[in-house]
Amino acid sequence: MAFRGPKVWLWRWRRNPLKRRADAVESWIVLGAWLITVLAGVLAGLTATQSVEHELARERVDWKPVVALVVQDAPGPAPANSRTSGEPVWAKARWTAVDGSSHSGQIRVPSGSAIGTPVTVWTDPRGHLVTKPASASQAKLRAVLIGTLLGVGAAAVPFVSARALRGRLERRRMDQWDEEWARFGPLWGRKTG
Repeated sequence: MAFRGPKVWLWRWRRNPLKRRADAVESWIVLGAWLITVLAGVLAGLTATQSVEHELARERVDWKPVVALVVQDAPGPAPANSRTSGEPVWAKARWTAVDGSSHSGQIRVPSGSAIGTPVTVWTDPRGHLVTKPASASQAKLRAVLIGTLLGVGAAAVPFVSARALRGRLERRRMDQWDEEWARFGPLWGRKTG
């Protein structure tokens, strides 16, 4: 096991006679990349979380439940027990929106539903069918998950870019070392004295 000396903080910025300009540039790139990665990830994640939460809260306020009436018999057998509902099937229904306008369309109803069966549906302010809005806890969970994914995605861009730039600097440094070895390597093989 090799001995490693004490950990030196901020070693990339310490003075060193062997330190090249490329080493200093790389140290600033690493610092900048980490700062941008963290900032981009956090800002994008928080912005997305707030946006999703706001949108889902607006949906909870705007979307209203209304009663739709089935206007054609639903296909399939009627449920044997009136307390259980059959397998959901599509059937034509009509409903009146909150603004008083009449709408009709295909909705999911229990199989065997007869004409006039009431079914609760959710509509937007214009009366178009929508899904049931997310509860406050569901909205919070969705917002956090979307914010996290977006934050990680946003943070990946500067991180990957910095890694590519560091790889390019490393290749350049290796090329410079090859040139120096080609120049000074033959001199070491000569005998002196």
